[in-house]
Amino acid sequence: MKNVFLSALYILTLFSCENDENLPAPYYSIEGKWLWSPDPEDRTYANTMYEFVNGNLYTSYANCSINNPCSNADFNALDATDRIPGHNTYTFDGNTLVQDEISRAVSFECDGDIMLFENGDKLWRLSSDCN
Repeated sequence: MKNVFLSALYILTLFSCENDENLPAPYYSIEGKWLWSPDPEDRTYANTMYEFVNGNLYTSYANCSINNPCSNADFNALDATDRIPGHNTYTFDGNTLVQDEISRAVSFECDGDIMLFENGDKLWRLSSDCN
């Protein structure tokens, strides 16, 4: 009886394994606040924040410099009154960002907290631990 139970458990385990290759890639939302740095390899120098909100893209600048780098707190303190006038529109389908009718392929790293553009640009999600 014990052998029958163990054999059944083994067979169920063997046949329940699936190939992960056919699973869809994770979907990452771009809604929210993202940071841009003039050095694409170092978030420390971020000085620009892009905010994706319901199809509108807003830009804000924090009061920082190379000698006085911004922190997450500096960017979190920015609100709608700190946005530069005007906005762009965007759509996002999971791997293509269309901003003002210009399509850009994007991919993600660090569980969706880094957005990579095909031209080498990079955005970091505000308050992420990714560098």
